[in-house]
Amino acid sequence: MKKLCSLLLIATAWISLPSFSPKTPQPKNSPIQKAAEKLLKKQILAEADWAMKQEPITVTAFSCARSAGGKHDFFSEADYFWPDPKNPDGPYINRDGLTNPDNFVEHRKAMIRLSKIIGALASAYKITGDEKYVQQAVIHLKAWFINPETLMNPNLLFAQAVKGKFTGRNYGIIDSIHLMEVAQGVIVMESAIDAETTAGVKKWFADYTNWLMTSKPGVEEKMTKNNHSTCWAMQVASFAKLCGNQAVLDSMRVMYKTVLLPNQMGTDGSFQLETARTKPYGYSIFNLDAMATLCQILSTPKDNLWDFETADGKSIKKGIDYLYPFIGDKSKWILKPDVMYWDNWPVAQPFLLFGADAFHSNTWFLTWKSLDHNPKVEEVIRNLPIRHPLIWMY
Repeated sequence: MKKLCSLLLIATAWISLPSFSPKTPQPKNSPIQKAAEKLLKKQILAEADWAMKQEPITVTAFSCARSAGGKHDFFSEADYFWPDPKNPDGPYINRDGLTNPDNFVEHRKAMIRLSKIIGALASAYKITGDEKYVQQAVIHLKAWFINPETLMNPNLLFAQAVKGKFTGRNYGIIDSIHLMEVAQGVIVMESAIDAETTAGVKKWFADYTNWLMTSKPGVEEKMTKNNHSTCWAMQVASFAKLCGNQAVLDSMRVMYKTVLLPNQMGTDGSFQLETARTKPYGYSIFNLDAMATLCQILSTPKDNLWDFETADGKSIKKGIDYLYPFIGDKSKWILKPDVMYWDNWPVAQPFLLFGADAFHSNTWFLTWKSLDHNPKVEEVIRNLPIRHPLIWMY
């Protein structure tokens, strides 16, 4: 036990070491990026205008008597758990794929709102260079990550709880995928953010990354076998990029190549653990979005994950090739329809745009262009962490 504690302390110290972030990358202005910016500019500026008027709302604005945490702790309840008709006051029971609208998700909504605000402001700043967007973003960043009265604690110990069973579960870690556009937005705006705010935000994300990599729930989530582990790695990669932690970024590249891609993708490009679920279409899209985003975050000129292929031929391109026909024409879907939200997918999925840019596919781009870029359905938004794709494209 003493040896284990010592190892954890070493790991914690290593992950938390201050490191220099890379300079804000300059846009590469590929034809796909130029076309996407032209398409989205009006929407981005409208969203940024909205964001300029918003006051900070953090987890401290909402409370739930069922939470085992405190005022600064993120809390949510598992979406697919319901009261037991045979024991209404007893523990909740699982109904996979069916969302219980009475569960507490106000903290998740607040986090999604933050991602919309920072994503919009960073996108507008990238397009215009106007620092007024950065100044507004700083107000929200301080409220969430620095100000002691309103900040969120850097863990998800109480996420996706189940009444009568769990005060929190490792599966709840997926809720914080909506912090990725916050982290990426800071990268885009970093040159215009004051040093004190930058340091405070990076410290928060370094602490959270440390928790993701060393805590019991974090390790459990990493070891899951479906979209949860993909999203764990996607978050760790995103936050490590903000903090300039090259060792962690390197480890996520290894995980993608040796665990996620070979173990989750079939030789035909499908994700069988997702297609076995009650929402096979939506979950397949979600996992492909997450893997494509990993490739977008982690690829370098020397280690381009878009080009990586396993010995048996699995690759991100094969995944897109498999799913694309069902995105272009949903009526071709060969499996059962999803039990909920079947009519709400697809939207402008990031794998289409990122893939179109990586592989110079005008066909994928035109399909992305034709889809909904501003979805309103909460379940769709919950499973769409990349809603401001321009800040991810360099």
